[in-house]
Amino acid sequence: MTKGDDAVMRRRNKAKIKKLNNKNTSSNVSARVAAVIAAKKRRKSGKRRQCQGMCFSLPTLDDPFNDRYDKRETETKATKKRNSLQLDKNKNAFVKGKSAVSKKETKRDNNEKPGHLEQTKEKAINLKNSQDKSLLFIDGVEKRTGNVERAEVHLNGKSCANGHHGQACEKLDCPSKFLILCLNAIENAMRHDGVEQDNPLFVNSWGIEFWKCYSSAKDILETSGSSSTIVQIAWIVATAADSIARKEKEGFSFTGPFLLFLVSSQEKAAKVRSVCKPLKAFGIHTVSLHPGAAIDHQINGLRSCEPEFLVSTPERLLKLVSLKAIDVSGVSLLVVDGLDSLSKGDTLSSIRQSISGKPHTVVFNDCLTYTSVPAVQYLLLGSINRLSLNQSVASQSACIIQSVNVCASDEEKILKGIQVLDHAYGDHFHSEPLKVLYVVGKDSKFENLVSTLKCKGYSISTGSNCIVSHIKNSVEADGRKRPAVSMIDKDHISTAELEEYEVVIVPDFIISMKNYVEILTSMARHTVSGILHSFFTKDDAAHAGQMIEILEQCGQVVPDALRDLCHTSPMLE
Repeated sequence: MTKGDDAVMRRRNKAKIKKLNNKNTSSNVSARVAAVIAAKKRRKSGKRRQCQGMCFSLPTLDDPFNDRYDKRETETKATKKRNSLQLDKNKNAFVKGKSAVSKKETKRDNNEKPGHLEQTKEKAINLKNSQDKSLLFIDGVEKRTGNVERAEVHLNGKSCANGHHGQACEKLDCPSKFLILCLNAIENAMRHDGVEQDNPLFVNSWGIEFWKCYSSAKDILETSGSSSTIVQIAWIVATAADSIARKEKEGFSFTGPFLLFLVSSQEKAAKVRSVCKPLKAFGIHTVSLHPGAAIDHQINGLRSCEPEFLVSTPERLLKLVSLKAIDVSGVSLLVVDGLDSLSKGDTLSSIRQSISGKPHTVVFNDCLTYTSVPAVQYLLLGSINRLSLNQSVASQSACIIQSVNVCASDEEKILKGIQVLDHAYGDHFHSEPLKVLYVVGKDSKFENLVSTLKCKGYSISTGSNCIVSHIKNSVEADGRKRPAVSMIDKDHISTAELEEYEVVIVPDFIISMKNYVEILTSMARHTVSGILHSFFTKDDAAHAGQMIEILEQCGQVVPDALRDLCHTSPMLE
């Protein structure tokens, strides 16, 4: 007795179900992802499930009865395979998994007819040729960067793997093509949201200066006196995305967030998140953490994804770190946006201790007073780059302490100046000595200062023209070195290079206030530990009023003795 058709179909279905179950058990993806992939394959091949109420393929004028359907499906599968292999060789986007360009080409190839196979191959070859040279326009100047894939990473003339902890320390002539692509994507999204910019993002002067500072592998102190803007956020996240792409090309992987962007409020977190959102097309995922959302919801979200960028308020981040919902120990780039509000309490120090190594740090110092100096000194260790397009005295002299002393006599001024020198020597017992500069004049007081320094054990070598004199390092019996001290005449301040000096001493206030401001805005450019000492007597009472104005403008402490000296100035006249 022969079996019926329904029995044959049941047997076949049973075999198919068993085969599918075996595939699902050996697959590395979840059932939900496997279902999405299967639906996508059916949609692109023209097949539909019977429950969807559609035929397997639509008839065409050339084939009204679908006689050639099986043959066309076979050719399409072969075409997809050849095209995917060709596009895998020609990837040009430095993102995880498939590149954005490859995704576009693959989608277009799947929708093309088999007769267009030759045109598709020509497009893939043209795409490869177009990657050989990237054309950029920076400040209206045309520059060719060469093949982006062949860009080398150097630090001090040597190829390197890490600059700071896991950060990219590339030194290139101009921004890469991928960085410009990220900026263009952000700009297009901003334009779609109705935010118009006067100039393209990639020619922004602040952004170009930031990229130069970032490429030098030094920490950055932004001293404009405000928190970050949309343009500044765009350059920071685009540069971070470019660093991720370069490190992944070198074979490095990141187990946690690459960028940690600390903000003060939920509104600022949403603003930063909106700027980062267009980078999702390049494989960069951003997660925003703030008190406005339930913590359980945020914990579940962090378990389901591994973000490259993390935008958070300090309090919520510390809470999630304590619950072990997020690991920030491998952060390579730390951005502190708004130091005035974030430095309250011990939140910043706790977050910094949670990060191992030395991340590349960018600080937006919106508080230019002396109260922000300890927090900046805690975050920025070693040599830094200052970044600001604000030319005000307060901005250019940020994190430089101005110490004004009122003395009774000239001898007291010399002695206090030497005490400052000895204090600089004592504070750096185990580290490199500070670079100290004396500003002197050509008079008898200069000779008194030199003789007093000799009595204190400093060996002095004076230049023939007395313009610049160097006080040689004196080695003590226990092997300690005194700080290297230089002397400069007051008439040569405008031509001197003061950026390397961390301590400047004006033992006799014989300079004008213009020279004082020039010293203040030119010294200690690569450190946050600069100190400018000046000494007043009754003879200098005429400068007391202008000095008080500068101190108040820069948010410095005004000594009571200086105010008293200012009040006695009219009486002396």
